[in-house]
Amino acid sequence: MSMFSLDQPPVLSRATFDRADEVRDDPARMLSGWATARVLQIDGNGRYPVTEDGALHWIAAADLGAEPVADAVFLGVSGTDLWTRRVDHIDGPTDDPRRGAHGLDADEAGLLTTALGILNWHATAHFSPVDGSPLVPARGGWVRRHVETGVDEFPRTDPAIITVVHDGGDRVLLGRQSIWPDGWYSTLAGFVEPGESLEQCVRREVHEEVGITVSDPRYLGSQPWPFPRSLMLGFAAIGDPDEPLAFLDGEIGDAAWFDRAEVLDALEQGTEWVRADGSVGTGTDERRLRLPGSISIARSLISAWAYSEP
Repeated sequence: MSMFSLDQPPVLSRATFDRADEVRDDPARMLSGWATARVLQIDGNGRYPVTEDGALHWIAAADLGAEPVADAVFLGVSGTDLWTRRVDHIDGPTDDPRRGAHGLDADEAGLLTTALGILNWHATAHFSPVDGSPLVPARGGWVRRHVETGVDEFPRTDPAIITVVHDGGDRVLLGRQSIWPDGWYSTLAGFVEPGESLEQCVRREVHEEVGITVSDPRYLGSQPWPFPRSLMLGFAAIGDPDEPLAFLDGEIGDAAWFDRAEVLDALEQGTEWVRADGSVGTGTDERRLRLPGSISIARSLISAWAYSEP
């Protein structure tokens, strides 16, 4: 049986910046750091400002006022305090995270991912899920607090499995949604349901999407995916190429088994493009197989399998 692992964390999982959780409980400390802090502004479409060389473009926090603004979220410390906030419009050049995040260094990619995830949560958490009362940001934006009861609501992260299904040898099963560009295939994925283990989710989602039964689900690594606020948990699992495929839940428009040489060729071509949902892409050739962009853990999983010893 082919055993393999990720040779390094996925692109969005490599940050080492200090999240400085203790600062979130210290309003005086956040206030004292605001004068020299920097702020990353992100618009409602998730676009962020960039410098001429594609790095994150931060603004001086002091330009927004003498103290932390109410809608800003404290991200952590990296040389100075770092914050983020959502804005209606950004002046100057911007980029989309699916397209530009692969060009950021590890900490900037992690900061951007964190900012997107927390701001996307804030956008849908203005009111208490218990009684509908207004909630206000607290702890540097890492909770929303009930005005009357003081009860805190915490940021939501949605766990999802993503699985590279292979036959234990030289073949891998990849699928595609009908809205994707022709020839674009990826790993299979789906959200974890209440009362379900990750391994159970792997088996269920693969069966629902392509109709086969897999065995030996094995965890490989994880990656935040802030579209809007998911955590992708990467697995490998064994499937039988002789088992008929059936697209039971309607999410997959097509799936096929590919041999290792074909996958290696697609990886080495390096073509990428932007899908209908904004994912990265460029490539107009007629090859049978094109693969996900480099910021996705899907590519890491496929690459780990393809370059492993069968």
